[in-house]
Amino acid sequence: MKFTKFFTILFASILLTLTLAACGEKDNASDNKSKTESKVVNVYTARHYEADEEVFKNFTEETGIQVNVVKGEAEELIERLKREGESTEADLFITVDGGVLANAKAKGILQSVNSDVIEANVPENLRDADNQWIGMATRARIIAYSKDRVTPDQLSTYEDLTSDNWKGKVLARSSTNLYNQSLLASFIELNGEEQAEQWAEGIVKNFARQPDGGDRDQAKAIAAGTGDVAIMNTYYVGLMLNSQDPEEVKVAEGLGVFFPNQDTNGTHVNISGIGLTKHAKHPNNATKLIEYITSVPAQEFLSAGNYEFPVNQEAAKPELLQSWGDFKMQDLDFETLGKHNKKAIEIFNKTGWK
Repeated sequence: MKFTKFFTILFASILLTLTLAACGEKDNASDNKSKTESKVVNVYTARHYEADEEVFKNFTEETGIQVNVVKGEAEELIERLKREGESTEADLFITVDGGVLANAKAKGILQSVNSDVIEANVPENLRDADNQWIGMATRARIIAYSKDRVTPDQLSTYEDLTSDNWKGKVLARSSTNLYNQSLLASFIELNGEEQAEQWAEGIVKNFARQPDGGDRDQAKAIAAGTGDVAIMNTYYVGLMLNSQDPEEVKVAEGLGVFFPNQDTNGTHVNISGIGLTKHAKHPNNATKLIEYITSVPAQEFLSAGNYEFPVNQEAAKPELLQSWGDFKMQDLDFETLGKHNKKAIEIFNKTGWK
């Protein structure tokens, strides 16, 4: 019995020693991983803005964490993440448009982010319900108008642009443009397919010319007298007003910014977002970068550099955005933009919006 008791105690001591050693090895491994993560975070981004690059640079200077960036088109990057699977080096995926973010989530390339800091920085309506993507900036799709030929009291809603008052005066990008697809998708969600189709048909009827070029080109067509109003994103107006090209500045100075549907369901707003990839190798660093991007200083820097609206409600907007005033935005789930994208394209094709 004495020998049995002795060996029992000896066995327990050995087991305890091995357990403590294993815990020590695990802690050391965790520490080593943490040290590795203190050096790098890899980003796949469909946003190609200088302001973003400066934010990454500032993050590195503050934290010592190097940000490596791979740029591409959103769908291309989503497919790349699916193809790479567990072998991917990407820790974060950044893109524009709520529909694209919803698609990334549906494709299973993202995972939830758990951070009290992020939840404090970004309101619930600008985050995915499962925190698989976090808003980093918003832009409004407004009616830009010629200050020489149009007064604000002549404008009211997106729907009014289909009236005879605007026949031969409306400018817009192609129906292949994601911004227009999401705008129409929002109308499908808010008003139903029939009314959305009537709107698209009415805009086509009132085109000043066939859709051509980007938002800047719509602004230039207003300046040239081709049309009087254009459906544009607000941040393009800011970029043109602060361009190094004097002609772009002159064009933008002749534009007024009008936020439609203030007495109905609000102005269409789209979002840029950032998500933690499913197989991120540096999740801690990636979370730190999201926390930084959504912080007040970084939000104010992004807004001042790219003229988008900050998602952090504590961040001050630059003077230009303040001069446009506050506005009511559409109240809808950004995921619906992806849900109705296919139908929006069908409607565009049916109504002849090229």
